[in-house]
Amino acid sequence: MRPGIDVECREVGLRDGIQIQKVFFPTAGKIAWLTAEAAAGMPEIEVCSFVPPKLLPQFADAAEVVAAAKKVEGFRIAALSPNLRGAMDAFNAGVHKLNYVTSVSEEHNLANVRRTIDESIEDFKRIVALRNETAGSEKTILCAGLATALGCSIAGQVPVADVMKLAERFVDAGADEISVSDTVGYANPQQVKDMFTAVMGAFSKQVAVTAHFHDTRGLGLANVYAALETGCRHFDASLAGLGGCPFAPKATGNIVMDDLVFLLEGAGLKTGVDLDKLVEVRDIIAANLPDEPLNGMYAKAGAPKGFVPATQAA
Repeated sequence: MRPGIDVECREVGLRDGIQIQKVFFPTAGKIAWLTAEAAAGMPEIEVCSFVPPKLLPQFADAAEVVAAAKKVEGFRIAALSPNLRGAMDAFNAGVHKLNYVTSVSEEHNLANVRRTIDESIEDFKRIVALRNETAGSEKTILCAGLATALGCSIAGQVPVADVMKLAERFVDAGADEISVSDTVGYANPQQVKDMFTAVMGAFSKQVAVTAHFHDTRGLGLANVYAALETGCRHFDASLAGLGGCPFAPKATGNIVMDDLVFLLEGAGLKTGVDLDKLVEVRDIIAANLPDEPLNGMYAKAGAPKGFVPATQAA
């Protein structure tokens, strides 16, 4: 956690937010987005995914985007990789953090990355070894994303015990961070509170714990508050709520980053993000995805009269 900051936010729109877009988001637009959001104070941005272009053409420019991001100071560059080959490319590109996703649901993991959970764990161990052996990559943070931790569109309910078991396996394998993800937006606040009470109690002293929520059923921000009450202080979100899971039909996107920052700042928690500058970045998305609906109530309604963000308070 940065000095003077209460909650760390991570922008995932440039990866999770646009991965299912059929329209290619221009490279120059991606660079403009990350540059402007970093200037608004966003501490970490997931800028791309290192996957074969034939599978996700949206990220054919991954290396170019990371190279441009490295010229921008003041934020941590994160990228996703589903396997060892992608991790190798990410390390060579010079990312600061690598996100590696495995579904708690065996069925979802097979559909998403075409491997069993055991196979995914073994691949992660190889990534840890590669990170430790690659000159210049020793300090790269490895985050293990636990997808479908709060429900699966294929398997249904996911037991807390299964999440705890997978989290423990990743921590033992060398993860520096774990991300508990409501990939398809099934969770409710009580469920989140139960899950994060267990996860935070078991792992928060060993690794950072991040919450990743989708707003499929309108409970995304309520779930954030439930996680906050358990002590969680790291959250993913996407500017304008872009995103969605390819294996969750009709599912809406990630929680809205601008609304998340408003919630946190209004609760007296400093994020270090300039909310008004953040909202202005939405114009870059609109210019490059003119047919994509942009979500977010703060951007629509503006600040309440007399509202002073915690970050700006004396």
